[in-house]
Amino acid sequence: MATDIRAQLKNCSISAQKMRLVIDLVRGKPAVDALNTLKFLTKGGAAPMYRLLASAIANAEENFGMSRDNLYVYSISADEAPTRKWRRFGARGRFKPVLRRSSHIQIVLRERE
Repeated sequence: MATDIRAQLKNCSISAQKMRLVIDLVRGKPAVDALNTLKFLTKGGAAPMYRLLASAIANAEENFGMSRDNLYVYSISADEAPTRKWRRFGARGRFKPVLRRSSHIQIVLRERE
């Protein structure tokens, strides 16, 4: 039975749609390669994703005694979190809505057999 190492980030201030662009680059990769990919990626979602993946790897090493070289990204997903709704003043006394979207991210690492 494979042990799942889970880490999650709640209420990340980047929309789920933008996070999924970053997630698709690291899904299924070895954990060390995924870290290197995220480190040099210029997208805004790469920095919080890097910190989350590094935390999951540290959890695996510290709590389960696994080697980081044997870990890979088993599953990773970004779901929508609550949207903050702001208002801007528009022409002719109208309001223009501004939606500040956020996301919840879950990552699961597994050890290669």
